Amino acid sequence: MHLGQQKPFSGPVTVFHDRRLPEAAVPVGYAALIDAYDLAVPAPFTLSAIGPRHKVYVADAWHVYTPRHRPDETLGGHLTFALRYEGLDLGVIKALFRAAGPEAIADIVRAAPTGAYARRLWFLYEWLLQARLDLPDATQGVYAPVVDPERQWATAGVTSTRHRVRNNLPGTPAFCPMVFRTPSLETFVASDLAAAARCVVAEVPADLLARTAAFLLLQDSRSSFQIEGEDPPQDRVQRWGQAIGDAGRRPIDLDELLRLQRIVIGDARFVHLGLRQEGGFVGEHDRVTGIPIPDHISARHQDLSDLVAGLTTFGRDVAPELDPVLAAAVLAFGFVYIHPFEDGNGRLHRYLIHHVLAQRGFNPAGVVFPVSAVILDRIDDYRRTLESHSRRVLPFVRWRPTGQGNVEVLNETSDYYRFFDATPHAEFLFSCVAKTIDVDLPAETAFLRGYDAFRRQVSALVDMPDRLMDLLFRFLHQNDGVLSKRAREREFAQMTDAEAAEIETIYAGVRQEFAQGA
Repeated sequence: MHLGQQKPFSGPVTVFHDRRLPEAAVPVGYAALIDAYDLAVPAPFTLSAIGPRHKVYVADAWHVYTPRHRPDETLGGHLTFALRYEGLDLGVIKALFRAAGPEAIADIVRAAPTGAYARRLWFLYEWLLQARLDLPDATQGVYAPVVDPERQWATAGVTSTRHRVRNNLPGTPAFCPMVFRTPSLETFVASDLAAAARCVVAEVPADLLARTAAFLLLQDSRSSFQIEGEDPPQDRVQRWGQAIGDAGRRPIDLDELLRLQRIVIGDARFVHLGLRQEGGFVGEHDRVTGIPIPDHISARHQDLSDLVAGLTTFGRDVAPELDPVLAAAVLAFGFVYIHPFEDGNGRLHRYLIHHVLAQRGFNPAGVVFPVSAVILDRIDDYRRTLESHSRRVLPFVRWRPTGQGNVEVLNETSDYYRFFDATPHAEFLFSCVAKTIDVDLPAETAFLRGYDAFRRQVSALVDMPDRLMDLLFRFLHQNDGVLSKRAREREFAQMTDAEAAEIETIYAGVRQEFAQGA
């Protein structure tokens, strides 16, 4: 099938689907296919084009190749280019298969029955659409990996004798986000953060580590609520903290997600528990009309059972083969895009990060990395990471407002949540985990060491209850090491000037140690 029979290009362009090219060039690969078949899918982050010069370069989200890289102007030509140079975008490929039809793909295989790219496309068609092409089983050709493991993260894989390929896709047809190998991710994985965390913990006495772990756990629980703009009572924070502390002990399935939702919601009088029974979105309402103004539209409620089943199957069967942080990013961000519940999705999304890390033994026993606290501190980066996919999907979701101020989705959208490029999410999560190990864990132990030293030295000088000792420390910590006139006249009126001066000196002496945990 020639692209010219769909929507032919007139030649080099400088603007393609509202995206400027760095110079006049001919879009190829996924860009050409999306345009020729008018596919309603988000385009890959980086598109490809053929430039006029003999220079390969990347600029303005375009990978510009030389004239010798130009593929044949056929469906097979551009698909082969995409697989060879651009990796797998399963959302684009599945939409293209539906648009082109089975015979067009079968013709590609018949034209090159032993070709690795043709057999990979053949496998992908039958895997993604769960439909068999009218082709006999392959009898020749070296077994080829479906995913190029040097370009995207993949599993060890299993062989498909019908296609003579190795299925190393990191998921199932029901849920399979992809992650590209980037210099950032390669560096993170090679750094072995889990080993670094064990080294940090090994230097901390057991009693101090227990107090550090308790603080970090509570900090993560509180931060997860604050990200959602909530300030719940302490007992609710502690209950959710306990749930986080137990992460990784039970397999994730729908029943477990429902149990966790009940814990995180608490008072469910005004919240429907369980899978949504109507649409869902993240955003605001018009102040005058009440019409939704979505930043993100959740999966249709009719698709939730299948999507959650795909997600939990990934967590059970596929995630163990991937790097723990990569698996946590795919599982957690996939969940929050699906947004299966009326409320509690954000906190459960962050719980799933803890679940994967704990289940895989990534974090030291008894220690929860305060990922939510880091996310809260980097909230703008977090939102940009979420928007890296949701904003690209939003233009393709057709919806109308309901009388209850909600949205009703009018088109098929489930593949937008099954297949997405999770590379930005993996990079963001890795950077958050690295900070908890490199900064937060050592800082909190240093803080507690300094605090303990302060207590010992002050206790040798004056005798006071623990409650007052804690208050004294907080006053000094909040007032740059100086005990304020108000504190001297009220809570510590019985303290002499000499004692106050000596306590300030003690604080200054240990400040260098605990200031790292401030």
